[in-house]
Amino acid sequence: MPTAVIDGITTRYEVTGTGPALLMFSPGGFDSHLEAWETVGVYRRLNLVAHLSKEYTCVRFDRRESGGSGGRVERLTWASYVAQAVGLLDHLRIESAHLMGGCVGCSTVAATAVAHPGRVRSMVLYSPAGGVRYRMKQHERFVTHLAFAAAHGLGAVVALARSTSDGFSKDARVGPWAAPLRHDAAFADAYAAVDPARYAAIVSGTARLLFDRDTVPGPEPEDLLALDVPALIVPGQDTSHAPSAARYLQECLPVNDFWDVPVAEQTESSAPARIVEFLRAIR
Repeated sequence: MPTAVIDGITTRYEVTGTGPALLMFSPGGFDSHLEAWETVGVYRRLNLVAHLSKEYTCVRFDRRESGGSGGRVERLTWASYVAQAVGLLDHLRIESAHLMGGCVGCSTVAATAVAHPGRVRSMVLYSPAGGVRYRMKQHERFVTHLAFAAAHGLGAVVALARSTSDGFSKDARVGPWAAPLRHDAAFADAYAAVDPARYAAIVSGTARLLFDRDTVPGPEPEDLLALDVPALIVPGQDTSHAPSAARYLQECLPVNDFWDVPVAEQTESSAPARIVEFLRAIR
């Protein structure tokens, strides 16, 4: 599978289909790898890539620190995720694209549109992550990881990450850099040597600033209110994808289409068709 080096970090990606570009921001939280479009939650049964790639050039990628992509021990920000996405568009020489996010991918889609509106033709925001319990769950993960790192050391974090296939979203102890710890020995050595106090500041800062609100994290609401990029919003229905998160985006985004269909009623035939209907209408 091809890779691109963006801001010094390797990004693993895959291009499927032909037609206008559709950059797809994977679901899966801190395990946002490109295969998640076929293996995670509701996406397992929707088969979106197979259907959408009949009319669109679907570009999927592993978010940095996920899957086969690399990472860097630094405070993680929405801006750093946006930089990866725009860098991949540059690498593929795509001037503008439709963007589609699943789960927490919706936050990066919206942040990318705010930062680079001229490069975003439309947004598909599928089951956006957010809500009070979502924010609380994310902070709890970081607290659990920092407690394990403080008690056992970063070398033990490396050993644990290499002993399991679970990512940060399943086993908080392994932390948000678990994926590159597994496949990049040089990165793992550098990670284990980071000063513990500096590491604690990086991790706590990441948690505080990534998940700073009880709705959809990412761009500020005032920036969303000024955004004229068309959006299709599809709500989720659980504690990590609260319906209130989708309603928040509906309230903030001036040009939106809200597909209010219960998750259980979203099917392999109805969901791709609804997305294609929306994308075809964009001029």
